[in-house]
Amino acid sequence: MDDLSKVASEVRACTLCGLSAGRKNAVPGEGPSRAEVMLIGEGPGFHEDQQGRPFVGPSGQFLTELLASAGYKREDVFITNVVKCRPPGNRDPLPEEIQACSHYLDRQIALINPKVIVTLGRFSMAKWFPGQKISVVHGKAKRIDGRVVVAMFHPAAALHQQSLRSLIEEDFRRLPEIVESALAEEARATPKPSDSAGEQLSLF
Repeated sequence: MDDLSKVASEVRACTLCGLSAGRKNAVPGEGPSRAEVMLIGEGPGFHEDQQGRPFVGPSGQFLTELLASAGYKREDVFITNVVKCRPPGNRDPLPEEIQACSHYLDRQIALINPKVIVTLGRFSMAKWFPGQKISVVHGKAKRIDGRVVVAMFHPAAALHQQSLRSLIEEDFRRLPEIVESALAEEARATPKPSDSAGEQLSLF
């Protein structure tokens, strides 16, 4: 039977791509198994590789502040990345590395079944908003295959570019509104024969 601990065990032993050769610890992700909100970043950095936990470095500290501003604690949400091992020198993950990790992420999403997915950065955004620019779609939500996906800047962006900080903070302050809308729509929804599996509905 598939569960999050089984996925995590497989991630820690994974050698499907070259990132496994340079890691100290793989970083499967953490959070409640039935979290309503799931945050998906890009890949572990130095501190995450050392500890085997997601978002524990400077960008993770900012993420904790952002979640608090939205009324959440880290323990309320599930946090993971599109790749589970640190790319050398914190470079961008390569397409083949993202592909090698994709079945782990897909299983985590299926097991948790979050109401809302928050993508952090352009590499996780690309899974649901292909071909889009994060500068255009940040803070916008879309219903895809029965759940709401909202694109946001990666917290690290504010550490490198202070001008983005207020933008990121404002996007996160709207997260409760987005979650509330998703839950309300789910409560109202009744299955219809004409519903399509890949429906995409812009909420904002």
